[in-house]
Amino acid sequence: FDTMMATARRQPEGSLIYILDRADLYLRVREGIRQVLLHLIALNSPQSGNMRGIRGADFQCFQQARAVGLTGTFRAFLSSKLQDLYTVVRKSDRDGYRILNLKGQVLFENWESIFGDNAAKLRENVPIYSFDGRDILRDSAWPEKMVWHGSSSQGQRQTDNYCETWRAGDRAVSGLASALNSGRLLHQTSSSCSGQYIVLCVENAFTQHRRK
Repeated sequence: FDTMMATARRQPEGSLIYILDRADLYLRVREGIRQVLLHLIALNSPQSGNMRGIRGADFQCFQQARAVGLTGTFRAFLSSKLQDLYTVVRKSDRDGYRILNLKGQVLFENWESIFGDNAAKLRENVPIYSFDGRDILRDSAWPEKMVWHGSSSQGQRQTDNYCETWRAGDRAVSGLASALNSGRLLHQTSSSCSGQYIVLCVENAFTQHRRK
């Protein structure tokens, strides 16, 4: 690490530097270097299955991220008609970047670890925060500690279980959600789309962050 710091300014801007003993990735930027990390943050209020489609959910992620000075690209943690949840983060970014909460604490070692039959659990005592800084597991604004996702455990879209492409909030329609007390984000629970559940946003492209 010390050697990397000493030689970083000789690296061309845009270079990626991987530290083997720490499994950390850094990016050479104009001002020096910065660690490459992605964030997972909840919307500031629970949502029914009617989010005006995936574009409506993505727009809420974008809008709330900008409101707190986060300039990365945030997308809803949802499968949609045209995209599997697994592919929301680019292939090149899925196994090298840690997934952090709003306050910079590590939730998962990388995007890949969230998926599959042996998916990693959320780290104990590391909260998921909303964009306005509330712990969603403790705050009463989210009485149901469920997360919408509409995906298989592999992150593939489940077309009969994503609230009619996130446009239906009816009790008779269903969508897949995960109980956060399971410790996993893709636990498979079919739920009524009238439920008011947590919606997560994942940063799928990073830029220099500036908090207001």
